[in-house]
Amino acid sequence: QVRLIESGGALVQAGGSLRLSCAASGRTFSSDAMGWFRQAPGKEREFVAAISWNGIRTYYADSVKGRFTISRDNAKNTVYLQMNSLKPEDTAVYYCAASRGYYSEMHYYAHQVSFDYWGQGTQVTVSS
Repeated sequence: QVRLIESGGALVQAGGSLRLSCAASGRTFSSDAMGWFRQAPGKEREFVAAISWNGIRTYYADSVKGRFTISRDNAKNTVYLQMNSLKPEDTAVYYCAASRGYYSEMHYYAHQVSFDYWGQGTQVTVSS
């Protein structure tokens, strides 16, 4: 059974930092691109960041560029999202996703349809 399990969500004050983790099991994800999406209350799920299978290429939403960093450790089948300078508008459920598809341009991973597996999400709440 393929599973993506997110962890690291918490309540944090504005300006603080969090690191989310996504542990994959059930298959080897070292050849998959990975991504993070988020969904705030009353809003649609939106793209946050993506990373290529080898970790060389990354892509970010404009709203998090310069504050968030996506990384991966293929030996541990885990992807991370380091979030710094958090803002109240970053409050959302954060989802990890894996894509079996290969796209030469990273912006294709900004679309949910590019991903095949999804986690259950972890809550991040940023207080002002």
